[in-house]
Amino acid sequence: MTLLWAGLIVLLVATIAVSAMLFVRRTAPDGSYFKDGDRASGVFGVLSTGFAILLGFVVFLAFASYDTSRAGAEAEAQAVAEQIQTAQLLPASAREDLSTALACYARSVVFKEWPEMMSGEGSELVNPWGIAMFRTLATIEPLKASEQAAYGKWLDQQSERQSARADRTHGAEGVIPLPLWIVLFLSAGIIFVFMLFFADSGEWAVTQGMMMGGVAVVMSSTLLLLWFLDNPYHHGAGGLRPTAMERTLELLDAQAEIIGIRIGQGCDEHGVAN
Repeated sequence: MTLLWAGLIVLLVATIAVSAMLFVRRTAPDGSYFKDGDRASGVFGVLSTGFAILLGFVVFLAFASYDTSRAGAEAEAQAVAEQIQTAQLLPASAREDLSTALACYARSVVFKEWPEMMSGEGSELVNPWGIAMFRTLATIEPLKASEQAAYGKWLDQQSERQSARADRTHGAEGVIPLPLWIVLFLSAGIIFVFMLFFADSGEWAVTQGMMMGGVAVVMSSTLLLLWFLDNPYHHGAGGLRPTAMERTLELLDAQAEIIGIRIGQGCDEHGVAN
């Protein structure tokens, strides 16, 4: 969702809310429909406070998930960049295969997995190039001390990459369950209806419109913010992009030219196996 669409939705909700308030105000008694304004204000305070507290916890939960996805994507890209260097210290028989699989892994994340996550299809639990690296690693018998140290380091980096991948893909599934969305929209609807009973023919129309419009703008924009945080992979402003992994691909190409890392043609430019 783009900022333009979000702004249009907020404007539409505010327009509907203000129109409803002004329509009800036409037949409302002087002083609102409530005979005891203090009691009505107390009830409204309970409703709005409960909604605000629930909304605050949900926003915190959604933001934590968003930040975890962002950090996971960066950590995964960093792990791939480190593994390509570690691969050069392993036995010569496996260097090119591992380097090729890492490059294909990065391309697959950028050109295959990311579009799937942005379209709401989620992401594969296991990247096929991760399996290819595991099979290659199983054939290695490190003999030198440096190879043994690199082998152990590779395993550590592999665990870091898999953990970071899990963090990245977790956000694509969304963390706010449907019942919670229902409660949030139900609470917002109740507050909207309750506000209509504050319609007062004795108040200026502008005052009544501002009161209703302000509440509508805050509630609708906050619910849209929740949707944004619960769907971090989208084409709109603030959506997560594979920037870190694209940077890693550029780094792999630079390292291949500078220090002579051999990367085979195991896949095409989109990470699909040849």
